[in-house]
Amino acid sequence: MVVSLLKKIVHNDAMQSDPHEIYCWRVLALACSACFGAMSFGWDSAVIGGVVEMASFRGDYGLDGKDNDKRVANLKGDIVATLQAGCFVGALAAAPLTDRFGRRPVLLGCGSIIVIGVIMQAASLTHLAPIFVGRFLAGLGVGAASSVNPLYVSENAPRAIRGLLTGLYQLFIVTGIMIAFWINYASLLHHGTSATSYILPLTVQGIPAVLLVLCMFFCPESPRWLARQDRWEEARVILAKLRNLPEDHEYVQNEFREIQEQLEHERNLIGEATFMNLQKEMWTIKGNRNRAIISIVLMICQQMTGTNALNSYAPLMFKSLGMAGTGPALFGTGLYGVVKVLACIAFLLFAADSLGRRRSLLWTSIAQGLAMLYVGLYVRISPPVEGAALPPQGYMAIVCIFLFAAFFQFGWGPACWIYVSEIPTARLRPLNVALAAATQWAFNFVVARTVPLMIATMGKAGYGTYLLFSSFSFSMFFFVWFFVPETKGRSLESMDELFGVSSADGRKSDTHSLDEKHSPEVTIDDKRRQDA
Repeated sequence: MVVSLLKKIVHNDAMQSDPHEIYCWRVLALACSACFGAMSFGWDSAVIGGVVEMASFRGDYGLDGKDNDKRVANLKGDIVATLQAGCFVGALAAAPLTDRFGRRPVLLGCGSIIVIGVIMQAASLTHLAPIFVGRFLAGLGVGAASSVNPLYVSENAPRAIRGLLTGLYQLFIVTGIMIAFWINYASLLHHGTSATSYILPLTVQGIPAVLLVLCMFFCPESPRWLARQDRWEEARVILAKLRNLPEDHEYVQNEFREIQEQLEHERNLIGEATFMNLQKEMWTIKGNRNRAIISIVLMICQQMTGTNALNSYAPLMFKSLGMAGTGPALFGTGLYGVVKVLACIAFLLFAADSLGRRRSLLWTSIAQGLAMLYVGLYVRISPPVEGAALPPQGYMAIVCIFLFAAFFQFGWGPACWIYVSEIPTARLRPLNVALAAATQWAFNFVVARTVPLMIATMGKAGYGTYLLFSSFSFSMFFFVWFFVPETKGRSLESMDELFGVSSADGRKSDTHSLDEKHSPEVTIDDKRRQDA
């Protein structure tokens, strides 16, 4: 039943040719278990935006004042952005840790650190210092997990559904965001102005981290990491178990051979995986350098759409559009979260491994830009009046925010994480993903720190904020058009060929995409020559 459903929604060569036994519950359970780290990412990022708008929190922590008060705006930005600062450090630290100790132990450590940070926030008792320290600690765990999650899942996923399973990372992020939004709303509804209204959301944000720790005890290590440690027999056993096939099955033998050949090629190319060798391999070999730069730019673009401005400050931004009161604004953020989840599910089922990564990024760039452009023009031409009823064009602006959320989940949300985790060569994958994740968190920090001030200072009701995000979305189309090739349906070991790095034996990959029109088999250099 599961296989027949997958064959209906996933259209690539690998889906039709690979044995159906590999699409089993084990690999799905592994992906979901690891992605509880992603749920912490979404939950911890989203919960604070509602908490800092609650009257009880504002009174207890010195946030009394108007939203356009620069002191209040700066303090809000500091509280929110502390998580992202920790995430940046955690993402950079993840690469050497996961290379040294493996994917599974690092994820266990991430969950434990997040729990400690959450406890400090919940027990802060009106003191700002524990809030800052707790959010920074939680950020260390969330940031490290953001590097390891997509890496761990992509290394274990069958090639035909790698986009679907790696994209679960984004689905768990938006699910965490949605749950956080609704818990904020429910807590305000039932606890009003008491301290419980913010203590409860700050406490339950630790649930996904606890689940991550518990689930990781039952998950195996990545076979590809084990192979890199020359633990070949363990790698073969785990690979066969994840594929639900005997060790001597032709499919397992072929995949295992690809892993061996890729590893041998890398060692012959540069040598052992020391820090300096990895840096040399990443930045002096053109195909690897291209992949690193693409990963970095994709993550910059993802953040400059403004998505995490909405995730972190949705209540504030809904109020800037004319939605009166904290309660209605929190309800609006809850609906926003539902839209994100439904759109992400639709993308993973019908587009990730069928439409592909490239096309998804292209059309959503334009769609996101148009949605944000309308919002910016509405706020500029007909700024909301405090206390006045929301006009029809104001309701349309809120609809455009929901449309933006849906468009983002059909492209730039899940597709970026899928892409940066699958394109690097095997031993550069942890470093490449960590670099991409650190870039994402650095620009997430910039957005989180500046948005309250932007809303307060960039024109009436902050209309310039929306126009800025719109312009970035439009410009991203051209970057993808010229520099981002399609990867759907390819094995991880065939990415070197796609990006113009010679393979170990010069063989051609047999993992081409189903439709040449959708997945042209060209390297980036080929594409540039054709365009010239």
